[in-house]
Amino acid sequence: MKKGIHPEYYEKVIVKCACGNQFETGSTAKEIHVEVCSKCHPFFTGKQKFVDTAGRVENFMKKYRKYYESQKQNDEATKED
Repeated sequence: MKKGIHPEYYEKVIVKCACGNQFETGSTAKEIHVEVCSKCHPFFTGKQKFVDTAGRVENFMKKYRKYYESQKQNDEATKED
């Protein structure tokens, strides 16, 4: 390996999850923060839970709300005919 081009590697880095779980790993970063880990991810827990990060669903619904409302009105008008 060439000297001076590789990042410093830390043997014991604490990974902190939003659910409160913490564990150690090795990394080039001094500290790692994650939103989902194996203790709270639906795949590992077996529980169906919707994981919404940073309000993505709300942003999507706000963006397409007018479209859905116009579609609903068109459907109701079609049913009345």
